[in-house]
Amino acid sequence: MGLLTDLGASREVLFVGGKGGVGKTSVAAALALTVARAGRPVLLVSTDPAHNLGHLWGRPVGPEPVELEPGLRGLEIDPAATTEEHLDAVRHTMQRLMPEHLRGEIKKHLDLAREAPGTHESAVLERLAEVVRARRADELVLVDTAPSGHTSRLIALPELMQAWTDGLLRRQERSAGFGAALRGLGGDQGERAAADVVGAPRPRDRRERRDAEIRAILDRRQSRFRMLREQLQDPARSAFVIVLAAERLPVLETVELHGQLERSGMRVGALVVNKRSPAGSGELLASRRAVEEEHLASLRSQLPDLPIVQVPLLPREVLGTEGLELLAGQLEG
Repeated sequence: MGLLTDLGASREVLFVGGKGGVGKTSVAAALALTVARAGRPVLLVSTDPAHNLGHLWGRPVGPEPVELEPGLRGLEIDPAATTEEHLDAVRHTMQRLMPEHLRGEIKKHLDLAREAPGTHESAVLERLAEVVRARRADELVLVDTAPSGHTSRLIALPELMQAWTDGLLRRQERSAGFGAALRGLGGDQGERAAADVVGAPRPRDRRERRDAEIRAILDRRQSRFRMLREQLQDPARSAFVIVLAAERLPVLETVELHGQLERSGMRVGALVVNKRSPAGSGELLASRRAVEEEHLASLRSQLPDLPIVQVPLLPREVLGTEGLELLAGQLEG
């Protein structure tokens, strides 16, 4: 087994990411193919808005898993569609729990939330948490991520979302305690009497059921983010592979992404330098390879402890099973 296959052999989740245009999807798909053919089932998940799994495999891939080949399933998480589903679910819950006269305010706030910073990442994160939780026995979830900026925000979100949910739970507890104190002063007597006459649930009962349901929803959300955070921060269960080109900007972006991932508590397992110019192939490519060596020297000096896998520029486009097999052979060295 090669280094990258070893990373996916025992972990539950493996992320592949980096700067846009460096070949993340091709590397993720080739690695998924290698792991699956080695005997471990793989679920290949794309969170990149510019989905390429379907084009790469030459078949439709959507929001539900489809078989790409024996032992290998694929799905694409569409950030925009996932956000709409997420907001629709929130709207339905809030309209059911809140008084009818507040429904207009609920709609207004959710419409604003649709374009708020972090909304798409939050929705994608919740969907990814569901996918990881529902994975099949011994299945590796291999995530082809969006370009670096989106990815670093996504990886940092479990910590932020759990803190935010903790704050909501504390506010909900204080609100429930304050409401109980008011009810103790007899503030509900008129409404209770009216409810008794018509046989309806008393306002206190309705509020208590509503508060209990809100608490249950927040508890489930908190548990989901806590479990995902613990999983991503455990190097025995999760790792990240950064794909880059041997060029100045991808190297700089790789160093920055590595720092962001480390601060979020996630281990980077390896670097893949893709599309390296071949040696001994003429003056033009020799000159380009010399420039690439300078950038790789800079990368090694800044991230000296990370193993580097170098993939040569291939003679053909990576498409379909044959193209992925060719790339997979280079990833294994």
